[in-house]
Amino acid sequence: MSEQLNMRNIAIIAHVDHGKTTLVDGLLKQSGTFSEREAVSDRVMDSMDLERERGITIAAKNCSMQYKDSRINIVDTPGHADFGGEVERSLMMVDGAILLVDAAEGPLPQTRFVLQKALAQNISMILVINKVDRPDARVAEVEEEVHDLFLELSSHDDHLDFPTLYASGRDGWASRTADKQTDSLSDLFDVVVEHVPPPRVSADGPLQMLVNNLSYSSYLGRLAIGRIERGTISTNQSIVLLGENNNSTPSKVVKVFKYQGLNQVETEEAGAGEIVIVATGIDTMHIGDTVAAASDPEALPRIEVDPPTVNVEVSVNTSPLAGKEGTYLTSRKLEEFLKKEALNNVALRVEPTDSPEVFILSARGELQVSIVMENLRRAGGECMVGRPKVITQVEDGVEKEPVEHLVLDVPDPSVGAVTEKLSLRKGRMTGMQNFENGRTRVEFSIPTRGLLGYRSTFLTDTKGEGLMSSYFAGWEEPRGAFLTRLNGALVADRSGKTTEYALGSLEARGKLFVAVGEPVYEGMVIGEHSRDSNLDVNAIREKKLTNMRSSGADEAVKLAPPTRMGLEGCLDWIDDDEWIEVTPVSIRVRKRILAANMRHVSRKEKEKK
Repeated sequence: MSEQLNMRNIAIIAHVDHGKTTLVDGLLKQSGTFSEREAVSDRVMDSMDLERERGITIAAKNCSMQYKDSRINIVDTPGHADFGGEVERSLMMVDGAILLVDAAEGPLPQTRFVLQKALAQNISMILVINKVDRPDARVAEVEEEVHDLFLELSSHDDHLDFPTLYASGRDGWASRTADKQTDSLSDLFDVVVEHVPPPRVSADGPLQMLVNNLSYSSYLGRLAIGRIERGTISTNQSIVLLGENNNSTPSKVVKVFKYQGLNQVETEEAGAGEIVIVATGIDTMHIGDTVAAASDPEALPRIEVDPPTVNVEVSVNTSPLAGKEGTYLTSRKLEEFLKKEALNNVALRVEPTDSPEVFILSARGELQVSIVMENLRRAGGECMVGRPKVITQVEDGVEKEPVEHLVLDVPDPSVGAVTEKLSLRKGRMTGMQNFENGRTRVEFSIPTRGLLGYRSTFLTDTKGEGLMSSYFAGWEEPRGAFLTRLNGALVADRSGKTTEYALGSLEARGKLFVAVGEPVYEGMVIGEHSRDSNLDVNAIREKKLTNMRSSGADEAVKLAPPTRMGLEGCLDWIDDDEWIEVTPVSIRVRKRILAANMRHVSRKEKEKK
């Protein structure tokens, strides 16, 4: 083994919204990656439209920068638990990681998850306590909490030997001491060069490169992204792609690219330790395959990530409005799209069902499912999605369900409402901590299925000010059945366009999801009932014209604005007997059985199952 002394490969890992992407912005700007006249937007690494709209990182991304004599390759990873697969495979490309922790919130569930994965890879850690300039920062307490987390998760004494820096990513500075503010990120750059080891790779020998990520070019086809573990790679070099089950595909290297800042720059040759993008002309490439020299092909261990935790049914759109707002996807086209999404994300699985129109999509959580469906919408397609269900396992003949450790940060007045709702979902309180800023941290042990559909209720109970996060805690026997949605649905009993007269009389029955003039059909859910049963209603009824005047004839009907739920809100809200109809224009909820005379009105039977 040899070392590439002038190179460092690092990842930035943290809980969601602790400032990873903002810190990368500062590192890129202060390293001279951008010219003085170049206009650079905030969160430059969040290049996807969905990332900018939601303010989160969804896919891991690479960039590089030059600091003094060292070339630093950085991987910016997602912070949300649903995208943990991105973190796991990204850590296989690096030799060090910057663990970012908010100075006020401290270590949260995803902090624990990413740290555990990083220590399992035995990579060098750098702790950065970010946002130390927050008014409610508690730097000393947070530092102690992180040290306790390292003690709990570490398996070697070396894991406890890590430097700590104090920073404000937004203002672009980092310091080695808590009571000193600097004017740049130089201390962080220096610690990276000093503490993170150079890539320990073999410069000599036949080529070996593990495919950690995939990209696509309309000109070059599928592109492999990964770190060269051994040898060198060059244009026109003969290679073999080693896939699952020892499958091998011979080919030649068409082009090789390196990262320079955020750009991909073509190069004739790249050596061991470099993170590169390679075009091979092979369209059957998968994440986890090995690109090896044709003269001596030898496969690297495949990428193994934690399995999915939830699955949903995804179906061809069969509603009466199918194909009117987007491109109707046949079962073959829908399967192609889902498999393409799974190809680019190792945490996704796609399986067929007994019905040729329905597929099972397995993922890490509801958010990951909604991102896949949002991508389908933006591509112009239509489909239907069912209620997320947890994936159980059988041990010694006993079925067990996944259990989560849930951490909630809520305003003090909301604690009662939150604990009441979670107890109905079979949650058990395991801890409570009061802070001086009027907030309380509550911890629960709760079945994963108890969290399905809870997020929207939680935001309502905390008036949008609560923070919720969780991590997988193990398997337990089921704690019993419960209704995740207490209220029933208002269901249209005939097709047509909604009228002001009909909706005005239905407002007293519950919360409406539709406005005047919208098309509805028999079996479509138009609102939430104020009671726990479903109710079939006429939403297209018109006022009959007569020559008789009543005392209220000239009174205008004033309707409240309808409640509009997004895709994630619908995934939280729907029941097992309902579909979400997803089109580029609309998101609707409908019953699986459309005919009113074939459906049950009562929902009590579900609670007994």
